[in-house]
Amino acid sequence: MKPENRFRCWVEIDLAALERNLGSIRSALPRHIRYIAVVKADAYGHGLYQTVARLMQCGADIFAVANIHEGAEIREIGSGWPILILSPLLPEEDRYVLDYNLIPTLSSPEELKRYNALGQKADRRLPIHLKIDTGMGRIGVWHEQAEELYRLAQEAQNVEIQGAFTHFSSAATDPEYTRYQRTLFLETIARFPKEDLTDMLIHADNSAGLETLSPESSFNAVRVGLLQFGVSPYQDSMLSRVNTEPVLSFHTRVGLVKNLPAGTSISYGRTYQLTRPSKVAILTAGYGDGIPTSLSNKGQVLIQGQCCPILGAITMDQTMVDVTNLEQVEIGEQATLIGSQGKETITASQFSIWSKDIPWEIFCSITKRVPRVYRTARSI
Repeated sequence: MKPENRFRCWVEIDLAALERNLGSIRSALPRHIRYIAVVKADAYGHGLYQTVARLMQCGADIFAVANIHEGAEIREIGSGWPILILSPLLPEEDRYVLDYNLIPTLSSPEELKRYNALGQKADRRLPIHLKIDTGMGRIGVWHEQAEELYRLAQEAQNVEIQGAFTHFSSAATDPEYTRYQRTLFLETIARFPKEDLTDMLIHADNSAGLETLSPESSFNAVRVGLLQFGVSPYQDSMLSRVNTEPVLSFHTRVGLVKNLPAGTSISYGRTYQLTRPSKVAILTAGYGDGIPTSLSNKGQVLIQGQCCPILGAITMDQTMVDVTNLEQVEIGEQATLIGSQGKETITASQFSIWSKDIPWEIFCSITKRVPRVYRTARSI
């Protein structure tokens, strides 16, 4: 199978699948829950502009990003959506909050002073979300000091707390601790004046945390990142049964085919010895494109709908695979790293298991020299 493009290595992004995924996730959640689309790190490598533009069309309520630069890019796409900055800001970045109408995260009294001064400068109340640390230990005010910081923010003249949130540290691996963090967060915000919570966004759940979300709780928003791209943090859960589809597939091509005798030691470091006369295909992609070196000697790719094992070390620009069991392999033929060929599929989750990475890292590690090819057919 020869691809219909000139690229040596590329990813395909199915924007219609992204749209269908958002619809499926929303239909599985209570109707009052607002959808915060997490699109940091170039939308997890899927392309910020194209991903955000499609999510704006199909019903995302709010966008969440890591920094000012990402927020500014989204604001250039559309003006009608709130944009939450999840990471702390450097003092010299504060002014851009006003320039691009962004919502910073509040974690400390020092930040509160800065944001209040920023609001005073603009002669308005600056919207903020209060981050409460319930055990992640990263950003956010420690839960025992959260009530005091909330009180100080309420007394400040030029900020407005529009949301409160926390971050689960082990949502995909430790449901019991996640329930503990959820309870701790809810107990913390329960000490805030009840009338203040009426119009606030209360959120804690990312894609993994949604598994333990109770429809009866006071949460009214979720932060969805990985799941909207068709990858569930759980292998068997309510969320994995939601009808989401993979949005991204990752491909390269065969650049050379050669026959080598049994006993030949191949690759850098001679890390693989052929045990039989072998037909080896050299693929036109390597770790310079985002194939992890940890897949050396143990990953697989799909060629002609069959799994072909990786031989030797992944190099910067090339990867060797065993195609001995295939009758004929042509130069230029497509090899699929993540995605489907025929009846076989290599999922992003399987790819990450082989490489001992996580799907988030796999997506973000596909490098800039790999073109993104967008499929833009409307969802039906």
